[in-house]
Amino acid sequence: MKYLHQTVELSSAGALVVLHGAMTKAEEIGVPQCIVVVDRGGNLLVFVRMDGAKVLSQISATQKAVTAISSRVATGGMPEELAIKLGITTAGQMTNLPGGLPIILDGQVVGAIGIGSGTGEQDVIVAQAGIDALSAAIAQGNKQHQ
Repeated sequence: MKYLHQTVELSSAGALVVLHGAMTKAEEIGVPQCIVVVDRGGNLLVFVRMDGAKVLSQISATQKAVTAISSRVATGGMPEELAIKLGITTAGQMTNLPGGLPIILDGQVVGAIGIGSGTGEQDVIVAQAGIDALSAAIAQGNKQHQ
């Protein structure tokens, strides 16, 4: 239909799976994190500041998630000059700090995750673990319904 789009969107239950997967990885690597999961419209679904995570990382984690859903790519990869302009023109709402990943299922962006409080590399590892947990839960659910 040319007047409607058929889309898949991350549910709050799915967001909780992402959150728990990310928290598990953060605990495993010993880095408490701020974790934000948003839907495809950038709306907050879940947030947690793990005990010991940096307070201001709640802001950067949110910015990372919103940037990842808005751009539909991982944060941290754009040239510095463009990143500075992006930050200025969006009044700091978008960022190029590593740790924001879009959540892509079956080729559709369904939401995004933003992580903050570790190094950029740690943030990306924790974000990917959250997405991997969701993929595993979906695969498990599909097996049970066959």
